Amino acid sequence: MLFKINCPSCGTETSFSFRELDYKGPFRCWKCRATFTIRIENKKLTSCEPLSAEDFAKVNKLNY
Repeated sequence: MLFKINCPSCGTETSFSFRELDYKGPFRCWKCRATFTIRIENKKLTSCEPLSAEDFAKVNKLNY
């Protein structure tokens, strides 16, 4: 599924894809490199919390 999100930090629109209809996990803006934990339910962004660079690296390592 392709989803578009505006970065809460810089406002840049970013598109990314994921397999399931819902998603919970890390997100990094391609422009400003800010990191967040996001939750998408029923094709809508329901949560977006800042995530430190260290925590982002840990989450990515666990997912891959």
